Amino acid sequence: MTKFIISFNVLFFSIWAFLTPKSTAPIHPDGANMPMCYDGRASSFNILSAATFAPTTTVQTTYIDFDNDTTMAYSMPLLATTPKGEIMLSWTEKDAQGITSLCIAFSKDNGTTFGEKKTVYAGAGVSNSRLMRAKVLAKKDGTLVAVFANRTAAPGGNGGGGRGKGGRSSDIVYCTSTDEGATWSNPQSVDADPTTGIVRGFFDAAIMSNGEIAIAYLKDVANSTKHEERDLRLVITKNGVFQPEKVIDPVVCDCCNINLLTDANGALNVYYRDNNDDIRDMATMTSTDNGATFSAPQIIHNDGWKISGCPHSGAVSCIAGKSALVAWYSGAETESGVRLATQEGKKHFVLTEASVKNPCLAASVTASVMLWEQNQAETNMGQLVFRTIKTDHISETFTVDGSLNATNSTALVVGEQLLIAHEVKQSNKRNSLKIATTPLR
Repeated sequence: MTKFIISFNVLFFSIWAFLTPKSTAPIHPDGANMPMCYDGRASSFNILSAATFAPTTTVQTTYIDFDNDTTMAYSMPLLATTPKGEIMLSWTEKDAQGITSLCIAFSKDNGTTFGEKKTVYAGAGVSNSRLMRAKVLAKKDGTLVAVFANRTAAPGGNGGGGRGKGGRSSDIVYCTSTDEGATWSNPQSVDADPTTGIVRGFFDAAIMSNGEIAIAYLKDVANSTKHEERDLRLVITKNGVFQPEKVIDPVVCDCCNINLLTDANGALNVYYRDNNDDIRDMATMTSTDNGATFSAPQIIHNDGWKISGCPHSGAVSCIAGKSALVAWYSGAETESGVRLATQEGKKHFVLTEASVKNPCLAASVTASVMLWEQNQAETNMGQLVFRTIKTDHISETFTVDGSLNATNSTALVVGEQLLIAHEVKQSNKRNSLKIATTPLR
């Protein structure tokens, strides 16, 4: 099916002319990118490949105590700030019996120490991954809202909200806490449709400007004859209660994670990989009425990546002054790699090395930081590296000391420090967590 798409490049980026690739380019290693955030100002950087920058310099890193249980497998840490100014760390941990717990902890001293672990929910069906990342949102009134994937009901039939029945089925559920995470409501499905045994996933959640919650996700198309066919849907809350879902784009790439952003103007933006006759470039839609209506889809940048299969890799975004920045992977024949661009389609740079993956951006008033994984030349082992991005300057590349085998990183700028949390790969597949600070450069 062909869809009419308005391209920002016609207006903002006409100097680029791309040939439509006919081959199926290799899928980016390890799939989807990490969620990232950015709060920079307008700038006019040149388009730069990773090779443009100076060799990496190792920076001193201070590691913060985190009590890893060696019988557990830890995954997908996520750092966020709360309206109270605290730092919230969320993650999942899986025990030897296959029970996965979604957990949170808070720091009142800018990440120097974290308080006791609190469990949001535990069950055999809880999952957390780059494509379906668990998220805990902190509303201005103090309410916490956890959104995560769940395949099965809780043990003993005590709810859990999951409607999966094996295979590839999955559900998206939410629960709430009004006592700073000490107790939580029973998880409930965000989608009121009673159909079981289908995929609802690849989601993201955000707090809108009116304080209500929005969740965008992909859902199996009913009675489809294709192997995988999903459309893009949205649910929002009204007075804290989820309303009926609605389709906001009927033809999209079927296995790439969605990204939501409430921008500086209060608009809700949805970023997703479109599918226009197998050209799978990044698109955006915007709502200025808190999810009631959306603009027509617009392609952010005409990469022209034609591939007869799903890349399993979505976009990530963050506020940038009055606009937004968006990053994503494209396997296009021209400049294959991870690119960072404005929402209007102005490309800042492309990281072209094959081992670059899982970028994360963190921001402060004066500078932003891009953190990602890249193989070390000497050992070919993955490590964390970053660059500081200012209004008129991008730094050289710095290596995070002690970060070999790091993956799935998340970061926040705290004063003049970068607070980082990440998994550490273990040979027994039970990854541990590390939390660290390193000075900005």
